[in-house]
Amino acid sequence: MPCFEEKDGCLILNVRAVPRASKDGIAGVMGDALKVRIQAPPVEGKANAYLIKFLSKLWKIPRTSIEILSGETGRNKRLCISNPPDELRAALLTFETG
Repeated sequence: MPCFEEKDGCLILNVRAVPRASKDGIAGVMGDALKVRIQAPPVEGKANAYLIKFLSKLWKIPRTSIEILSGETGRNKRLCISNPPDELRAALLTFETG
């Protein structure tokens, strides 16, 4: 099952966030979600803000292009990335295929 889908010009990405990790990084695909380790604690939205900051820096896209659609208080999140570059799609496909 893919961790992302295209819908109305946006890329909808399923993410499994792992807060309080020792270092930031993509840990691969877990089920139908991209597993992302972040150092921020899950307190008062800090992990969500940090997740957006980390992904925008990693994929070189503006933070305003990433929106949390669901899962703000949980580890499983659905993100909407508007106007995603082709390089992002290619990167996600490499995570899915191993």
